[in-house]
Amino acid sequence: MNNVAHHIRLIPAEEVGEARKVFHDQEVSPQAGAPFGMKRELLLSPLGIPCTPPPWGVLAAVDLASGEIVWRKPLGETEGVTLGLPSLGGPIVTAGGLVFIGGTMDDMLRAFDVAMGELLWQWQLPAAGQTTPMTYVREGRQYVVIQAGGNATAQGRPGDAVVAFGVE
Repeated sequence: MNNVAHHIRLIPAEEVGEARKVFHDQEVSPQAGAPFGMKRELLLSPLGIPCTPPPWGVLAAVDLASGEIVWRKPLGETEGVTLGLPSLGGPIVTAGGLVFIGGTMDDMLRAFDVAMGELLWQWQLPAAGQTTPMTYVREGRQYVVIQAGGNATAQGRPGDAVVAFGVE
């Protein structure tokens, strides 16, 4: 989850195409079937940081039967401090009870225990992995793979790597 305030402006549906040309470096999106599209941008302080207090990025586990949050952890660090950084990628959960998530601005891929939220493993990616990882099985062994290519609008470190890890 991201805990970051945004400024969102509605745009009449017929003006979305022109707005995308004018604001080509910002998020402008049509909303299928709606009379309006939207333009969204982060609400940042003059220092360039979110106006909401940290953690800005959180990984949380929800009990689907009760709807209760079982655990919540700040996700992502800067300068060795876990602040919880905004994330542009979701988690995957394996049948073995591991939660893998990249997505953060600190270029890490992490594995958590699904039951308790304990960080079990992390790996520095060669570039920002601001995407959702995937998993596959080959010859009886499970792998987790993530595309580490960055995201220009999120100021992630650019790259062009696809990284796979064997799951033990």
